Amino acid sequence: MAAPAQPERTLRPRGEDEAGASMSFFDHLVELRKRLISALAAVGVGMVVGLALAKHFITFIVEPMRTALRANHLEDKLYYTSPAGYISLVINLGLYLGVVIAMPWVLYQVWLFVAPGLYKHERRAVAAFICSSMFLFLCGIAFGYFVMLPQVLTYIVHFGNDPSIAPLISINEYFNVILVILVGLGVVFELPVLVFILSLFGIVTPKFMLKNFRYAMLVITIVAAIITPTPDATTMLVFMAPIVVLYFVGVLVSYAVLRRKRTRALAEGEAH
Repeated sequence: MAAPAQPERTLRPRGEDEAGASMSFFDHLVELRKRLISALAAVGVGMVVGLALAKHFITFIVEPMRTALRANHLEDKLYYTSPAGYISLVINLGLYLGVVIAMPWVLYQVWLFVAPGLYKHERRAVAAFICSSMFLFLCGIAFGYFVMLPQVLTYIVHFGNDPSIAPLISINEYFNVILVILVGLGVVFELPVLVFILSLFGIVTPKFMLKNFRYAMLVITIVAAIITPTPDATTMLVFMAPIVVLYFVGVLVSYAVLRRKRTRALAEGEAH
């Protein structure tokens, strides 16, 4: 007696199992518009919350400047020099706090936009992507607040310490200075995440990054010169050191991504 015929199995192409559905250029534009609107809405909500919290953060923001003034035996007060100066400070601080509050959702929208071009196992890394991005951004701000600001402000106050001249520090101008430092460092600390995304798409490799390290050093030096508000070499070196470390962390991240992709490709080749 003949065995019953087995149902024919159809093998779906690898792309249908692993990759996201193909999208036209117009579909990409529609998706980008959707993600931008969602991200901007989150920023708007975050700004409302930030405005409510701003006054509580002012003491925390001015403490590095007050510490630098006390270290140079000066009066540890900051001033606003226009009637609306304090209100302007609260509004600006609230807006930037709102951006930080909304950042996880903004990063989630970025990931949703790039995810259709990735494999399923790569899309599962969304939680790690968002958490690592926020962690690195906050690490950059913490490094700026606890390491860079004391270095920069102490140098500035000491350089201008003259018995015949008393400083009158404007709170608004001070806020503009520290904003460049803190936000700049927060963005710079996202370098490993950027390398991770570029490595997933095969745009950069460990070999490419190591080969072009001297050009990267030139860019790092230029960025340090722009963001660092003091002309002394010590402060620039303090700023450059973590960026160089992050660059080599990016090399390791790129190597891990490349190795994982090769391992998976070999496993799929053996399965077929």
